[in-house]
Amino acid sequence: MTDMTQYRIQAQSAAGLVHSIEEAVADGRLMPGQPLPSVRRLAQEVSLSPATVSAGLAELRRRGVVVSEQRRGTRIGQGPPIGSPRPALPVPAGARDLSRGNPDPAFLPDLARAISRLRLPARLYGEDPLHRGLGGLAREHLQADGLCGDALCVVSGALDGIERVLQARTRAGDRIAVENPGYAALYDLLRAQGLVLEPVAVDDRGMLPKQLQAALARGASAVIITPRGQNPTGAALDAARAQDLRAVLDAFPRALVIEDDHLGTIACSELYTIAPGRERWAATRSVAKALGPDLRLAVLTGDALTLARVQGRQQCGPGWVSHVLQALVYSLWSDPEVEAQIEQARAIYARRRETLLGHLRRMGVQAHGVSGLNVWVPVDDEAAVVAALMQRGWVIASGAPYRLGASPPAIRITTATLEDTEAPRLAGDLAEVLASVGASRSG
Repeated sequence: MTDMTQYRIQAQSAAGLVHSIEEAVADGRLMPGQPLPSVRRLAQEVSLSPATVSAGLAELRRRGVVVSEQRRGTRIGQGPPIGSPRPALPVPAGARDLSRGNPDPAFLPDLARAISRLRLPARLYGEDPLHRGLGGLAREHLQADGLCGDALCVVSGALDGIERVLQARTRAGDRIAVENPGYAALYDLLRAQGLVLEPVAVDDRGMLPKQLQAALARGASAVIITPRGQNPTGAALDAARAQDLRAVLDAFPRALVIEDDHLGTIACSELYTIAPGRERWAATRSVAKALGPDLRLAVLTGDALTLARVQGRQQCGPGWVSHVLQALVYSLWSDPEVEAQIEQARAIYARRRETLLGHLRRMGVQAHGVSGLNVWVPVDDEAAVVAALMQRGWVIASGAPYRLGASPPAIRITTATLEDTEAPRLAGDLAEVLASVGASRSG
């Protein structure tokens, strides 16, 4: 039985091929990351010419449904913009799940308590979309970190803010410089908007300036950068790297710069910003990691025209982010008890990450994670390491969704819930697995 027969892909045209593959993704017959046959083989199996198949795959790439890379072929994207039954990574009974990037629920505030204290007047059409208290507090936070907060709006999470800025400032086909490795959901969002990803390598201090300069020289019209707690590597800009990146960007004054401060107040490192003062810029700050992922809210600041465009499009659609949600976030963000809880969480997250890194160093295992909630470990064979660690009771994330092109393989370990007493066993298990996988590959 051939691949396309198995998936029941049938088509008489490029448009038919697109429709059939999208249907297969929607009903779960084709899963995220699943490879497709070569153009020639696919053409034979669906009885179309290679040129017709190539045209269909090009349209699927434009929509973000498939991804094509040298040496990796064409595959279904990790997050295609089509609703489908996508099972989560299985967690065996008794295993420790360190794969999802979540904060520790023990350090999230009691939402029921906060909601019970809210007093909410009825909000009607035509009123100010920004909650006055939240707006004032957000400006204080942003200005304290060197971000001008005069132009400000509230969006439904950091990615929603990024998407709205890109809609306001870019067009399909534009090239966007992104971190590599970088946030998988951001890659999916950009592909879904028909944007072209220009990978820029990162080290522990963030984007490499020479690589950013090369991406801009190739025509990238925008840059999306994580200033601290970069997902998945934990990279964080320092003063010198931020200055070097600003110097590169000064030669491209029309380039849009978007900063994604997804950790916000839970970040374990100082913020060094490169965006303000440019003609086109925006910066998001999310509350998800500090207050809870289900609070789909972030504040967005930037240059006046970009924010005006974002707010205009927002008014054409949802109108505003619920004032019930805004008032709840303001109540939590301004509560001294919650602030103390965030301070405690920030310190414990840093300790847990550093504890694992210390044990890995003692085991001779290279790893990265100067900030944030994750540790990035280079490996030779992601699938083999993930499978071997699962057998030992650890569920961790393969690095493939976070990598572009020839970026070397790795795994991501979320340390937010990793107890200090667990770190030695995890480090030991990982060291043994790496040695075993390496031995089997070298035989």
